[in-house]
Order: sequence, then structure tokens, then C-alpha cells
Amino acid sequence: MLVVGNKHAIHLNSVLYATDFSPGSQNAGWYAQLLARYFSVRLIVSHAFTLSQSAMEVEVDHRLVSQQRKDLLYLLARKAFLLGNESLEVTTALLEGKPKDEIPKLADKEAPSLIVLGTHGGNRIERGVIGSIAEQVLRSTHWPALTVGPLVPSASDASFPSRRILYATDFTPAAAHAAAYAVSFAQACGSEIDVLNVVERDAIKHPDRLSDLEAQFYSALDPIVPHEARAFCDPRTYVEVGKAHEQILRHIRERSIDLLVLGIRKTSHLGLQMRTSGAFQLIVDATCPVLTIRS
Repeated sequence: MLVVGNKHAIHLNSVLYATDFSPGSQNAGWYAQLLARYFSVRLIVSHAFTLSQSAMEVEVDHRLVSQQRKDLLYLLARKAFLLGNESLEVTTALLEGKPKDEIPKLADKEAPSLIVLGTHGGNRIERGVIGSIAEQVLRSTHWPALTVGPLVPSASDASFPSRRILYATDFTPAAAHAAAYAVSFAQACGSEIDVLNVVERDAIKHPDRLSDLEAQFYSALDPIVPHEARAFCDPRTYVEVGKAHEQILRHIRERSIDLLVLGIRKTSHLGLQMRTSGAFQLIVDATCPVLTIRS
């Protein structure tokens, strides 16, 4: 269970690791294991698939199991075996259907859940493409999702529990909803929180306007980071001017951030409208895992 002060509580029953068995998803599995062990919840290793034509022909007779299904069951069992240990309950779920439908449906069934996803390697041709499963699931689920991008260090080298969390906010309802998760993780992990608001240059009509925006930002912090939480998470606040993507990545590098928390809404510049949207770009380019919270 993740708890924020006396007012907010985020319960967690399971960590749901969705894998496509690609190299890009392997590191995400180890992060999923770390989270499940730390919060003492069940780890579910899942894969969603559609039957090939030949497999469908075999399984017309429901007494027969296709080689495709046998192979996937074997891969899931092997993955669960590698991630499991005496102190962790690991189960598997082979889901027939599209990932964007079946993974969120499983998360609903096991609610409340945290979904963990891996991404593509992001070479020059694929830059900005996070991978079909991650992309589809992030668009369709309302559960928090931790995405491990191609630049994230191996889980064996990671600082866990996270020492420093970056909560990037634009003070929308989506961002405020994400604050509860940022503070919850900070309390559970004994982490510090950096709170960052990036102001686009176009929003500043006059140079002296920045001081007004900074004042509004600091006054808006009270409802976002409760006073009772400040004793343990030591929040530090930052206002930067420029492009959100560039400033967030710079802050991650300069402040050695271990976890980025984003509140996502459909129409935001950090939304999920298309592959080049801000949230997807941050996931690909960030050197730490990214926790996205949908409003």
C-alpha cells in the first residue's frame, strides 16, 4: 500500500508486467520485480497475442492446443521463473486478443494495479517509436503505468528505492492527480521530490511576467504537495522557461533523477495523441523510468 499523509491512500494489489519477449522489454521485467518485491505484492507476467491462421485451424477442435500457444506458454513460464524468488509470488497470464484491450482488462480484474512496460531500442530510424505494446497500452489504460525506456540503466544498476523523484506539473487536474502518486512513492521509498513547472516562452509576454508566474507556481504548491508530506519528501521547486521536453530531460540529468512522474491528459503538449507526442518522446529519451498517470 502507498499512503500519502492521513488523507490520501493508494492501494496496490499487483504489479502487471506486460512483455512482448523483445530485448527492449527485458529491463522492464527486472524493474517490475523490484517494485513487486519492495511493495510485497504479486507480480503478474503477461503477454497478449492473436492466433495465427494455422493455429486457429488447429484449435478449431478445442481439445487441441496449437504450437503457437504452447511456445508462448513456455516463454511466459520461463520469464516468470527467471523473475521469481522465495519472497515473491509470480503468476502468468497469456491473453488472447489485442494488447490495448487485454492488458488494461487484466489490470482492471486485478485492480488496483501498476502496469510496467518496456520499449524499443530507439535506433536512428526508430527514434521516437516506443514499441507497439507500450504505445497501445498507454493510450488505453487508466491505471498508472511505469515505462522503462531504452536509455534507462539496467535494474541491477538502478538506485532503488528511488532517491529523487521529479514531478513535472502544469497545474492541470491531470497533473494534480499524479501528485498523489509522486508523494506516495516518495513516502514509501524515502525519496526527495523535485517539483518542476516549465513555462513556454510564448506564455511570457513581458520579462517581468516570469516573477508573477513563479509566485503563482509557489502558491499553487500547497494543495499539490500536502504539508504533512513535506517533512519526509523535502520538496524542491523549480520554474524553468523553454520547451518542456528539453527542460525536463536537463533536470533529470543535472539532478540525477531516478523516477519521472507525469500527469497525462489527452489534449496536453505532454499528451498521447500520436507517437511524436510529448509523453512518448520523454519516455524514449529519459534516462530514468517514467510513471504516467492518466486523468
